[in-house]
Amino acid sequence: MTFSASASQALRVAADPVPHSEILAQVQKIDPQNALKVIELTSGVNANELLAHGDVDANYFQHVPYLRDQEKALGKQFVVAATVHVEPLGIYSRKHKSFSEVPEGGTVAVPNNVTNLSRALYLLQSQGLVKLKPGYSDPAKDQATPKDIAENPKKLKIKEVEAALVPAKDALGLERAEHNPYANILVTLQNDPRIKKLAADLESKAIADFIAQRYNGSVILVASQQP
Repeated sequence: MTFSASASQALRVAADPVPHSEILAQVQKIDPQNALKVIELTSGVNANELLAHGDVDANYFQHVPYLRDQEKALGKQFVVAATVHVEPLGIYSRKHKSFSEVPEGGTVAVPNNVTNLSRALYLLQSQGLVKLKPGYSDPAKDQATPKDIAENPKKLKIKEVEAALVPAKDALGLERAEHNPYANILVTLQNDPRIKKLAADLESKAIADFIAQRYNGSVILVASQQP
């Protein structure tokens, strides 16, 4: 797709309210010449469909494994314009302060969407709480479900729930930012100088500093952007 809009027109970007829309609002503060029209996503709205149909110029809400599934479903090939941050998945408990305290038969709540459910199972495996079947070695490619658990020494019950953004400091175990396949990305279909400008702003030190100060570890910069 070629770029035909005037550079003075606002770039339409679909984004989740937190933290993506907040980060985009900060971009507009530090770079007022970068005119953005942020469309906050609501439940049931597919931002990749909006992009595929030309209703927005870019979106900022997802990670690459989810995007690749969407490309298959929509028959489109999207372009990653910027890699910005990771929202690390963590293991939390109000009752227990270590994994050794988790009782046999305990319940573990995990995100109920496909990619983050798989992330949670890999995180549980990394902490020794479960072991997945052979062949599930690459979180970016091999999506796991509770049926793919081969070993569950404590007979944990896996309960799927709505995910929420929570402080990393409260986690018993947390995903690492390094080599994490779930970095959140700016996605487009266009060769558009406005998107290139937004990508540069999102990967700037000013935005890196903002993310580090505002989100207290619940949003982590990708390694190349550490301030």
